[in-house]
Amino acid sequence: MDNQFPNESLNYHELNAMLNLLDENGSIQFDSDKQAARQFFLQHVNQNTVFFHNLSEKLDYLVKEGYYEPQVLEQYSDAFISKIWHQTYKVKFRFRTFLGAYKFFTSYALKTRDGKRYLERFEDRVVMTALTLAQGDEDLAMQLMLEIIHQRFQPATPTFINSGKKSRGELISCFLLRIEDNMESIGRAINSSLQLSRRGGGVALLLTNLREQGAPIKGILNQSSGVVPVMKLLEDSFSYANQLGARQGAGAVYLNVHHPDIMQFLDTKRENADEKIRIKTLSLGVVIPDITLELAKQNKDMYLFSPHDVEKVYDRPFSEISVTDKYHEMVDDPRIRKSKISARGLFQTLAEIQFESGYPYIMFEDTVNRANPISGRVNMSNLCSEILQVNDASHFNDDLSYAHLGRDISCNLGSINIAKALDGGDLAHTVDISIRALNAVSEMSAIESVPSIRKGNDESHAIGLGQMNLHGLLAREQIHYDSAEAIDFTNVYFAAVLFHCLVTSNRIAKEKQATFRDFDKSTYATGEFFQKYLDNAFLPTTERVQQLIEKLGLTLPTQDDWATLKQLVMQDGLYNRNLQAIPPTGSISYINDATASIHPVTSKVEIRKEGKIGRVYFPAPYLNNDNLKYYRDAYEIGPHAIIDVYSAATQHVDQGLSLTLFFGDNVTTRDINKAQIYAWKKDIKTLYYIRMRQKALEGTQVDGCVSCTL
Repeated sequence: MDNQFPNESLNYHELNAMLNLLDENGSIQFDSDKQAARQFFLQHVNQNTVFFHNLSEKLDYLVKEGYYEPQVLEQYSDAFISKIWHQTYKVKFRFRTFLGAYKFFTSYALKTRDGKRYLERFEDRVVMTALTLAQGDEDLAMQLMLEIIHQRFQPATPTFINSGKKSRGELISCFLLRIEDNMESIGRAINSSLQLSRRGGGVALLLTNLREQGAPIKGILNQSSGVVPVMKLLEDSFSYANQLGARQGAGAVYLNVHHPDIMQFLDTKRENADEKIRIKTLSLGVVIPDITLELAKQNKDMYLFSPHDVEKVYDRPFSEISVTDKYHEMVDDPRIRKSKISARGLFQTLAEIQFESGYPYIMFEDTVNRANPISGRVNMSNLCSEILQVNDASHFNDDLSYAHLGRDISCNLGSINIAKALDGGDLAHTVDISIRALNAVSEMSAIESVPSIRKGNDESHAIGLGQMNLHGLLAREQIHYDSAEAIDFTNVYFAAVLFHCLVTSNRIAKEKQATFRDFDKSTYATGEFFQKYLDNAFLPTTERVQQLIEKLGLTLPTQDDWATLKQLVMQDGLYNRNLQAIPPTGSISYINDATASIHPVTSKVEIRKEGKIGRVYFPAPYLNNDNLKYYRDAYEIGPHAIIDVYSAATQHVDQGLSLTLFFGDNVTTRDINKAQIYAWKKDIKTLYYIRMRQKALEGTQVDGCVSCTL
């Protein structure tokens, strides 16, 4: 033990807690956390790990006892399996933080069925993930192993947990389902939610097409109960499908703000809502078209339109209509029943509900669809507000069989660790292997119990490559998050990632001689998508970022490179309809010693409550006592600077970015509305949670406490 830890009897939890106490020099005790990680292995992991004499004995046991799926290993020769395991352990991976190690062993490592002993180390989980996703391709398996073990790429939690296991859930993170305005569709959606939730996925559902409370059914007035009872049914379904007791099912519902039930929808999240309507665990999202913000700007009323009437008039569901384009036409149409509310009143209510609950999420509908390169309309998002894909309604016969099988959405996610990927010196290779890994998840997923999900996945091959550790890299390179240089770097980096994503998807299309369905109707096929990159190569505009790019050895695509890519894509197509989406990256960020997603840290030393162990402390990646000033947290930085960084990234991401807005403890509803309007003006597609710094209780501050004083 280091000399600064004279008390060798301290356990790993006590050592980790020393991160929150400054030493006699007023410095953070970073070495205590490194020691905590080491002691966690010595005091806990090593003595609770099942011992095997060699790899052969281990694999034989794990297959025979039904822990590993034998077909995964049977795809490879014994010699290769021995080689890849040897190469993985040769890297000598070490967790840099206690929380990273703790998270892996509590949440990811394979355990004996009584949950008391470990059957895997990090290296074993990495290899099984690589072998599973490579599907027998030895070169891809080795390359994928290297990307994960060096933490340049990290598959999403469902993929990383379940790969290679005999008894497992799906490899996919989440799902999106449409509900149409009939009982058959509602019933099918509830059953589909149960099926998907028990397999480990979060589910979002579109409610926009359901007729409002009091609408007629079969011509009889005041018969419909509206969207709230359907929300209650869904909430009960997710509570029931609790994934073997491991956690509650997770669901979200989205509603267009021009739906007549919008105020009741929002009221379900009020703290004082009647228990008959209160929604406790279901997440809420709203879809806002441009016209709503324009009406609020002019301080006018906004009309709410009956979805049932809209569908009768236009012969299309409400969600397929551009409210902005058809607004005045629908207002003037006497066939469409309508009511009105104050547009500014709606935004005031949104802010009030967000103040109380953090909900609802927001999707700016027209911004999303202007940026959408795919034929069709995006009308909803997912549980984390980063998935933005087109869908297609299913229709049912009287016997509940499919008259038309539509296409619903699944999310195949994984994230690049920006700092580690750039340190690796070959971003193009990292992106290539990452895209191929995510594509494998898509190809290996076939959820027969929800045919619309299977059809959507099979025809789109849609994936979502994410990013994390942006603030970690910026701070390490002494760039403030809220600076022109941060925006410049984000712009340049995401343009480069997009280029490499398209290159790989184009290569896969050529290899497989296939493209995603309706590629020919996309702006990729026409070449229109590439025009802004032919006009502007998105190279650095600041000297500091130019120096950083040179230091990292990052080769950026030129306008000639974009022109060549355009021709290749128009000629051979793309295999994946969607390529990027930036998720929140929770647990995988800790394992990767990375700042979450691309937002700023929430604290220099983050405090988390972890199960039975209680409080755990996580130091921001690359943080030391000399660079503290580069780690101003999200609450200090404020929403506008965060929106600026996300805006730079958004233009290069075909789907969405999970953007949380952070406010100080003196925030008002007006501040929230101003931030939302600013986000809309900056072409932000979606907003995730609203977070406010909690005021410290009087008398609770501890002298020398890192989380209180820094």
